[in-house]
Amino acid sequence: MNITFEYHDVKSSERLESLTRKKLEHLEEKFDFIVKASVFIKHENTTSPLKGKICGIQLSVPGPRLFAEADEESFESAIHKTIHELDRQLSKKKEKMKAHY
Repeated sequence: MNITFEYHDVKSSERLESLTRKKLEHLEEKFDFIVKASVFIKHENTTSPLKGKICGIQLSVPGPRLFAEADEESFESAIHKTIHELDRQLSKKKEKMKAHY
């Protein structure tokens, strides 16, 4: 799987990339039809200290692309939440794909 990273108002981080790659590789083991992942890491100024660290991931798969995004107090928790949502979406997609075979 090809993984690209984009940063907005955040310096690039090898630690965040490594964490994200590890979690995406785990998803790829479960769902072998993932072709590409685009990861967006950004920081937004908010009035709440519990928000503002955003992770969005778009997956290229057969059919419509899948996308999930989370806004949390840390990038690590945003990545975790985004991956969890994508896992849920991929499970649904896999069930639909099974129905067509």
